[in-house]
Amino acid sequence: MNTSRRTFIKQNSIAIAGVALLPDILKSKKENIILGIQLYTVRDDMKKDPAGTLKKIAAMGYKYVEHAGYYNRKFYGYSVPDFKNLLNDTGLKMDSGHTFLGSKQWDKNTNDFTDEWKHTIEDAAAVGMKYVISPGVDEGLCKNMDDFKQYINMFNKTGELCKQSGIHFAFHNESYEFNHSIDGTVLYDLLLQLTDKNLVTQQIDIGNMYEPGGRPMDYLKKYPGRFLLMHVKDEIKKDTPAPNENKYESTLLGKGVIDVKDVIDYARKTGTKYFIIEQEDYQNKTPLECIEEDLKIMKGWGF
Repeated sequence: MNTSRRTFIKQNSIAIAGVALLPDILKSKKENIILGIQLYTVRDDMKKDPAGTLKKIAAMGYKYVEHAGYYNRKFYGYSVPDFKNLLNDTGLKMDSGHTFLGSKQWDKNTNDFTDEWKHTIEDAAAVGMKYVISPGVDEGLCKNMDDFKQYINMFNKTGELCKQSGIHFAFHNESYEFNHSIDGTVLYDLLLQLTDKNLVTQQIDIGNMYEPGGRPMDYLKKYPGRFLLMHVKDEIKKDTPAPNENKYESTLLGKGVIDVKDVIDYARKTGTKYFIIEQEDYQNKTPLECIEEDLKIMKGWGF
């Protein structure tokens, strides 16, 4: 489920500027809550026609987007100024976006981040973002405690680097962090315990954690105030999963096994501000049909 999005971002960072997706966000002025869509949901549409897709999303009523399409100093193939103009033309805001942070973003020779990663932060600030979010962990750095602690130090240092540009760094969980442990501690718990909460914000994906056993309400209660951002997602069991394939896939909100409304109601009361809809599977609907229906569902739940 979520690993596919992380792989998508990592692969495309090597390829030509891109095809990904953004999240849209709708703001409730009363509570200062932001509701949006993760554009990975409409990744194929963004690949074919970024400008047209953003216009359709805006016409549905979305106000905010979160990207997963930054490569070679471009957003979905647009330069920073051109993409910023495109957002302005469609009336959309983009406070956050996904770009993977792993071993390749650190230069051991200089003991510093690569220029590529520094440019990521610079361009995020220039386009108007508030949060640079890394989706998932570099699995090669999660084999033992020493390597993992050095990796977490990269997270904290990125938080410091982001602050210099007036923005923030955040981590988004995949499923890997819930079915792997180091020295008996689940990786996600270890990550939450070792990151400096003043430097590393958390974006909890309530769908990605489900199959390996993570439950969003448990984490919201165990680590209060840590999750400023959330990927709102529901999961349904597949009819005939292939061998070694995930048994669950994402679905329309309220149609799956996660108590999504209860989770988001609790999160709203405990400090979560950004609620980003993401759906990666569509059950014979188009992605655009799904995000329109998901938005209506969220509005029906008081957003």
